[in-house]
Amino acid sequence: MDKFIIEGPTQLNGTIPISGSKNAALPLMAAALLADSDSVITNVPRLKDIYTFSDVIRTTGAEVNFDKQSNRLHINPAGMNKFVAPYELVRKMRASFYMLGALTGRFGKAKVSLPGGCAWGPRPVDLHLQGMRALGIDIELEEGYVLAKAPKTLEPATFTLNPSSVGATVNLVLASALRAEHFVLKNAAREPDVVLLCEALKKMGADINGIGTEKLTIKGVDELKGLTLTNAPDRIETGTFMMAAGMLPGSKVTLTGANPDELGAFPSCFKKTGINFSISEDEIYIKAPDKIKPVSIETAVYPGFATDLQAQWATMMTQADGKSTVTDNVYSDRFSYVPELKRLGADISVGGNKAHIQGKTALKGTSVMSTDLRASVSLVMAAMAAAGSSEVLRVYHLDRGYESLERKLNDIGAKIERVEQ
Repeated sequence: MDKFIIEGPTQLNGTIPISGSKNAALPLMAAALLADSDSVITNVPRLKDIYTFSDVIRTTGAEVNFDKQSNRLHINPAGMNKFVAPYELVRKMRASFYMLGALTGRFGKAKVSLPGGCAWGPRPVDLHLQGMRALGIDIELEEGYVLAKAPKTLEPATFTLNPSSVGATVNLVLASALRAEHFVLKNAAREPDVVLLCEALKKMGADINGIGTEKLTIKGVDELKGLTLTNAPDRIETGTFMMAAGMLPGSKVTLTGANPDELGAFPSCFKKTGINFSISEDEIYIKAPDKIKPVSIETAVYPGFATDLQAQWATMMTQADGKSTVTDNVYSDRFSYVPELKRLGADISVGGNKAHIQGKTALKGTSVMSTDLRASVSLVMAAMAAAGSSEVLRVYHLDRGYESLERKLNDIGAKIERVEQ
């Protein structure tokens, strides 16, 4: 189990290329299983979750080949003959649950383990299963597995997601693309990951209307063709590096290969901090100011402020001059990073779904422990701002969602060493 040893404080100067999005790539991989021919996805990040989901797909008999040098993923679904996604793989990441929609949509049957993933928050799959049942799919639970069975044609149905959910939207789109006579999904997620999935399915031959809105209308088609497409840039990585550069005095960083249009409410909030930044097509330039203004944020579903960026925002606010709050309206208990930030010297407390931060705080290096993916990167950010040496334990969480994090940061001035424990 690896850890990072980080020497701070750090000044970042240089260019960081933005990797492809994990959260966008995983639904595209699942969609490839609906096709009757090969698919190729480019700009796929080299991440633990991509490797795990590739293994899940291989258990069905499909071929998955990932060229790590070119970030090119090839999926051939021709050999699929098993309809089980086993516990030992699905428990490692929640997105493996997309196999429920993919297998049921393609073959009319599936046996998929209940999922695992980050160890925080109540993120049940009840909404996925309610939607499946509304579609007319028979759902049973047996010894930790979901058993699904669907007729060739699903009768007309309407389902409203409450609350809106990316995962449930993805699963229901996958389940209905080949089988639904007429399915209307209301309060559908509008995240760029969902939009990219639906646009990809349309190119494969799916009949989907309302893409990018809260109402999707899907009519099943006889077949879907494989395709070649490019994965989206990682908008969460983009926001993370913008904050890392902005909170470290003297830093000047250019992000390349980004898509600023997919950042939702983040840029407008970021601008209020006084951090200098400019956007030019797919590049973002950030220059750290002498002082950061305190800015309070509230998370919301897209295009609101992403919950996947709130831990990083709270970390940045420890270096702002004054009081601020971070309110998470998506996941109320996503604050496991707070005790670890306090170990580094942050003045931060939690009440309900809100973190209260008093800045500016002089952080000092110490040993801290990662608890989930986004909490982990917030601790790396804090350690780079802290005086002295810090240990960030359990960085396997980081490896799930940030491609070559320490290399990218070290290339522009960070001092991060990966050590095997």
